[in-house]
This record gives sequence, structure tokens and C-alpha cells, in this order.
Amino acid sequence: MHRVLLIFAAACLSGSILGAQAPAPSSGVRYTKLLIRNATVIDGAGNPARGPYDIVVQGGKITGITRASAAPESADRVTDATGMYVMPGIIDVHGHIQFHAGGSPNGAAYPKDYVYKLWLAHGITTIRDPGSSEGLDTILNHVRLSAENRISAPTIIPYVTFDGPQTPDSARALVRQLKARGAAGLKVFIQRPDLYDALLSEAKAVGLPVAVDLKVQETDAMFVARRDVRSIEHWYGIPDAAIPGPQNFPDYYVYDNELDRFRWGGDLWRQADSTRLSAVLDTMLAHKVTWDPTFAVYEANRDLTRARNMPWLRDYALPALMRFYEPNLMNHGSYHLDWTSADEAMWRNNYRIWMRWVREYAARGGNVTVGSDAGFIYHLFGFATIREMEMHQEAGFHPAEVIQQATQNGALLLGRTNTGVVRVGFEADLAVVDGNPLHNLKVLYGTGVDVAENGRMVHRGGVRYTIKDGIVFDAPKLLDDVAGMVREAKAKASAP
Repeated sequence: MHRVLLIFAAACLSGSILGAQAPAPSSGVRYTKLLIRNATVIDGAGNPARGPYDIVVQGGKITGITRASAAPESADRVTDATGMYVMPGIIDVHGHIQFHAGGSPNGAAYPKDYVYKLWLAHGITTIRDPGSSEGLDTILNHVRLSAENRISAPTIIPYVTFDGPQTPDSARALVRQLKARGAAGLKVFIQRPDLYDALLSEAKAVGLPVAVDLKVQETDAMFVARRDVRSIEHWYGIPDAAIPGPQNFPDYYVYDNELDRFRWGGDLWRQADSTRLSAVLDTMLAHKVTWDPTFAVYEANRDLTRARNMPWLRDYALPALMRFYEPNLMNHGSYHLDWTSADEAMWRNNYRIWMRWVREYAARGGNVTVGSDAGFIYHLFGFATIREMEMHQEAGFHPAEVIQQATQNGALLLGRTNTGVVRVGFEADLAVVDGNPLHNLKVLYGTGVDVAENGRMVHRGGVRYTIKDGIVFDAPKLLDDVAGMVREAKAKASAP
């Protein structure tokens, strides 16, 4: 074992392992005074677009939003946004920072700014890392480097996975330890009810929010909502709480077999009783639980061929990531070993019911957010977040609501009251977009979109500038950097 570690360390020092290097220095620039001219503004609060406006940013704050002027005030940098839309920077509340395949230190290494640049290139200015699987100390260091503009990265909200305690006392102790180490929140998976009771009460006492990924266990959404959990990720635990009796899995089902788990997860919404589901939602609403559905990460289950052939995978997915996606039950989420037409039909029906209840939760006043959970199941960072927004529209939300879910609602979940909306006095977290996302969310994709102009097709779209805390990033340049990483990785992989 020691010999393996020595070989690995030597390879890192020589730079022979792709991804061993530290993130490159930031390419973002903060200006004393930035003026964005002639922008149409989508404020993120659900209001109609307005403008054209001139937006003034000083330091990290929006200090002025006024009708566009023929004689604008002077600034250190002037960005002409004529024909473009400015919206709040996107907040992805389920963004796993990964420097290795699957976020495991044993996985193939990625360049350390790979995921960051993909996020920034898509207008994502804040991510909540639900788990800090690359190590809390490492992520906390990147939190600082990002805040100091020393790396090109979004603002990072570091949650950490809660695991290990076997007694209520040890659970409480671990909550306090993680809080003291700097965790901004906890992510909790399967735990016994007594451990959930202990950790949730202690987390509430020390002011540490908790996100749950309930999987299949004896605790469900009703149990955790009544204990004031902050957010429920995915769908686990919500239909389960409304199924009379146990989940109706086949007799050969084994939870730890991921093919079984994900295949039959597609039948749980059908099994749920509507009256009971309504009560579950009311309980979540009463306790102000945010629902972060992450629709898009499971989309391969309803159309595997589509997911495996998305155009951006060719130029922006590292070879190691593509290998991780391929069927292999040793890799989390790589379970499509025998995926049938019947499975896809079951999941399409599952989506119809799931989306209807997410829409119902929002209609009752519940907070619904946008989270991508990229890095798994043919789901690529950055692009995945925009696809998640498209699927919220498919669920029945107006594009203005979708943008609100991806901005203001995410800020609400994170307790960040000074971002998520284009408003004077708020942080300058903005995306300058070449096109109108209210007309077509696809303009947010880094690869752009073909549109008709004056009777012919032209290619446009994409985020032109991402502005994080007043720091301006050239989004297409970041995407070019990622393409270069992928070309280098492919060349190394094919070298004799």
C-alpha cells in the first residue's frame, strides 16, 4: 500500500496524472465601476422582463439600475448588452464538486477547475456542494480561493455528508464537530430514526441546515419534515410516505443492487395514494421544507439513447467521465446494464406523476429549487443545470417561474438574502445572455442554439458574461478552456 502511495505521489509531482494540478489562477476581473448598457432585465423575482436598462456595478454590488441613456455615466468597463438579457446568476443547489470520477479519491482524476469552469460558463454563480466528497478541508480552501478571486469558480456553499455515528450521543457530537470545522450544512442519507432525531435536533440547535437524500428506509418525508429538515433532494421519501404498507418491490429486489434500486424507483409514484400525498405535501409546507427535485439527472431512465448522445458530451466530457458513465455496478449511477423499453415506459409515467406533485407543491406555496446532481448518469456539469431548468418547464412552470426557481428560490434555501435577484443593493451575481431565455431556455446552453432571423438560420445563444460578486468572467473563453482540457485528455488517452 505504501509503495502505491509513493508511486501516486511521484506521478502527481511529475504532472503525469491529468487533474493532479491545482486550479488555474482566476481569469475573472473585478472593476471599480462596471456599466452594463442597454440590457433587457429578467429580475429573478418572477416579474416580466423590463428594459432596456443600464446597470451599474461597483465592487461586488449593484448600485444602479436606470433607463438606458444616450449619454451614460462613465465607468472603468462598459459592456454593451444591446439585444441581450441580464438575469441573476444561477444557483445550483445540488452541485457536486468533483476532482475525480464519481467524487471518489479512487476515481480517475479531473483537472481541478474542470467542473468550476463548466458551471461559470453557464451563468452559474453559486453552488451548494451536497457532500464535500473531495474532503471538507479541500473544499473549504476552495471556498476561500473563490471568494478571493484566486480561482475561476462559483461561490461555494459546502455541505458535508453525515455518516458514521452509531449512537445518538455520537451523532450529536459529530454535528458539533462538523459545524466547528466550517461545514455550512449537512447532507444525510440512510440513518436509524433515533440517530435522525439526535442529529436533526442538534443541527437545529447549532444552526446547521440539513438536506436529506432519504433513499429507501424506515424514515420518510413526513418523519424528517416534522423535525424541520431544510430540504429534501430528489424524490425519495415523498411517495414512500404515501404508500399504504411497504413499497411493492418484486421478491428478487435488493436495494444495494443499483439496477434494482433505480429500475423500481420508477414505480413508486404510481404506488402512492393521492390523498396521503396531499397530506405529505401539507406537512412539508407547514415546516417550510424546500423540495429540490433534480429531475434531469434521472432522464436517462426514460430515454437512454438520448442521454448517451447529447452533442456536448463529445467536446466537453472528459474521457474518464465517459468511462465512469458506462454500465458498471461498481460505479454509483452506472446501472444501465439491462435497460428495457418497459423500464423507459415505467419511468416516463413516473415523471408525469412526479412533475404533477412538484407543480402542486409550488402552487401551495412550497419552495422549489434547481439542482443538477451532475457527474452521474450521462449528466454533464453546467449543461445539466440548464437541462434541469428545461424539465421544470416541462413540469408545467412558466419560464419566469423556472428562472425564479433557479435564482431567488435557491437563495431563499441557502439563507442568502442579498442575491438571486437583479436589484439595487444586491450582490452583483449576474448572467449576460445572448438571447431571451423566457422565449427559449436553450439559449442558456454553452453550445448555443440555431434561431431564425430575417428568414435564415443563425447560431447564437449562450451566456456571454458571468458576473460573480462583481467579478466578470468571459463565459465562452471558459468553455474553450474546458474543450482544451478534453482534447488534451483524449490525446493522452490515445498516445502509444
